[in-house]
Amino acid sequence: MSSGAGARGLVVGHGTMASGMVDAVRHIAGVADDVLVGLSNEGKGPDALKDEIGRLGGDGTVIVFTDMHAGSCAMAARVASRSGGRRAVICGVNLPMLLEFVFHRNDPLDQLVPRLVEQGKSSITAHMPNADPPVSG
Repeated sequence: MSSGAGARGLVVGHGTMASGMVDAVRHIAGVADDVLVGLSNEGKGPDALKDEIGRLGGDGTVIVFTDMHAGSCAMAARVASRSGGRRAVICGVNLPMLLEFVFHRNDPLDQLVPRLVEQGKSSITAHMPNADPPVSG
């Protein structure tokens, strides 16, 4: 799968989480390196992280996925998304959400973002052996 004209994804997180998730998506879906990029906040202050998100995002349509809705990654993503291109920030990223992204990244942004959020939510389940029925999100 090549980058084409669809949205690009930028996964921003703490430690090696982002690169690990991007690596998993690439192994599962076989996407081009520029379709989904991982970025760690490690060793970066708020301004450096914001600048790196802006640089990696470029001028096109970009969805920035962050690990949590608060903290340095989400704050930097929100500030960086204010300038340049069409942007969206989705917090609480998970692997099913990223897979949905790579397979549907050509959809219009206003349709894609709600689809990704729903996929992320619906993929969260829990199994409690002594409870009936299973807990789901």
